[in-house]
Amino acid sequence: MRTIPILLAALLVVMARPAFAQDSARKILDYQGPDRSERLVAAAKKEGVVNLYTSINAEDVKRLTAAFEARYGVKVSVWRSRSENVVQRTLAEAKAERFTVDAIETNGPELESLAREKVLTTFFTPFAGELIQNAIPGHRLYLPTRFNVFVQAYNTRLIKKEALPKTYEDLLKPEWKGKLGIEQSDTDWMAELFHYWGEKRALDFFRGIGAQDLQKRKGHIVLANMVAAGDVPLALTIYSFEIDHLQRKQAPIAMLTLDPVIAKPNGVAIARRAPHPNAALLFADFMLTDAQKLLSDHGGVPANTRTKSPIEGTKLVILDPAMVMDGWDKWSRLWDQYVTNTGK
Repeated sequence: MRTIPILLAALLVVMARPAFAQDSARKILDYQGPDRSERLVAAAKKEGVVNLYTSINAEDVKRLTAAFEARYGVKVSVWRSRSENVVQRTLAEAKAERFTVDAIETNGPELESLAREKVLTTFFTPFAGELIQNAIPGHRLYLPTRFNVFVQAYNTRLIKKEALPKTYEDLLKPEWKGKLGIEQSDTDWMAELFHYWGEKRALDFFRGIGAQDLQKRKGHIVLANMVAAGDVPLALTIYSFEIDHLQRKQAPIAMLTLDPVIAKPNGVAIARRAPHPNAALLFADFMLTDAQKLLSDHGGVPANTRTKSPIEGTKLVILDPAMVMDGWDKWSRLWDQYVTNTGK
């Protein structure tokens, strides 16, 4: 007759484990004591691994994970894909209650969508004060690590400096028709232009640019390579670091920075049910500190103000991921209508 109480007690223990684990992780993520660093490193080494989902380019991932593993002796298990795939996999696993991911590093709007799905958690780091403050969301469910800076790129063999546009509106002139390219999914760039310029100027611009026979390509790297090859004389939305990478290979490509220069924050987040919370937090600290110079040395624009930026002196307008997500239906409709020409 004791079987049922014993089984019930065992069941209650199993049911209590997730709550206990989350309480324990919460203490880790909130800890601010003077021995935080020593305790965190020791606990992360005991866990031994951090599972990272990211959209960072492959070369940077390799450099970053090698540096982290060499310094801390904690393995980084990486799953890398496009930012939208990072979101889809994270949400699918959470729905299935398969908690694998520890840390996520990807685009701000995608992190904002994960924050709203309640799969991320807040965390304390002593390095938050070193970051560009207006890139930190109020809910603090992720922190900025780097910026994808939207710039224009042109082929130096096809376009002379004196012929370059000085404003966005210059691109609406007849001589640019058929000579412009754009990444076909940069809806967030358009959203920030609407936010920065106001409705009238933005609508006038996008109506005009949509009539310029834009070449649309999927992938910023693809578009940057087409500029370097001369297939697209001038591209509207290229990430600055991709131009840097091509210039290192002596490609005939150069950067143009029309005002405003929009910077999309990428950030690091910790999964609410991370199986290795110590290693996740240690990796987040690393991304906000040591990783900053590694990114900057290869053209990345760092979020830590103590790290020199490769585009030092350029005034940046920080894209607001929450604004993008709040108006997503509107931005998607306008983008389809004026840029991809698939809407009505």
